[in-house]
Amino acid sequence: MKGRTALITGSAKGLGKMTALTLAAMGCDIVLNYVTSEREAQQLAAEISQLHGVRATAVRADIAVRDDVARLASEALSWSETGSVDILINNAGPFIRERRLFADYDAAHITGLVNGNLLGVMLLDHHMLPGMRGRQWGRIIHFGFGHAGEGRAWPQRAVYAAAKTGLVSFTKSLAVEEAGNGITVHMVCPGDIRGLNKERTIAEVSEERDEESPRGRPGSGEDIARVIAFLCLPQSDYMTGNIVDVTGGFDPIKTSIKSKA
Repeated sequence: MKGRTALITGSAKGLGKMTALTLAAMGCDIVLNYVTSEREAQQLAAEISQLHGVRATAVRADIAVRDDVARLASEALSWSETGSVDILINNAGPFIRERRLFADYDAAHITGLVNGNLLGVMLLDHHMLPGMRGRQWGRIIHFGFGHAGEGRAWPQRAVYAAAKTGLVSFTKSLAVEEAGNGITVHMVCPGDIRGLNKERTIAEVSEERDEESPRGRPGSGEDIARVIAFLCLPQSDYMTGNIVDVTGGFDPIKTSIKSKA
């Protein structure tokens, strides 16, 4: 993967950070993205360069803001030595953990969730497609949630779920449209991976117990990053348009319904 440039949104911490480290270890130059975590993003960029001998930079941008998306795209493309971004990982996306009925949302929360989880992602893809098409090679990964591909009801998560399930359809449509251009598009759907586990390895969580997980152990950032790494490989070009659950069997929708019964 040496010579490829990867842009990972929301990558100063958590799953985005683990993905950035994994792709850097494969030889990719890395464009990090953050909104408020400038110190962490700059530290990670320095760590990536030192550990893996690749180039790394960090760009502040809010994916829910259209002008920020355009600026992020412009800066990433200008920074890349080839003038294109080969791998786009759309990790960033606002989420309100507090359960809330749709009637209790205000307009700002509704538009913010939809812009950050759907429209901003589509716009960033749109900015990157010309370069990928020009090189006849590209990898685009969207982030969803477990079982997003089934389009079921998710009470108290109506806006977030609507944005992500809309992204499911877009993922599949874009995959078909761009397959002939050497561009693959997938959605990776993490399970309920929380807190520090987002930046831990499989080995670090393997001996721990998670009673809510059918697998029996908590998920880790490495669980997600390993799947993304595989999908980004040149040899994975025959796979496209997939919605990949990485959940250990956990179903957040059934759990939330049961807890309200």
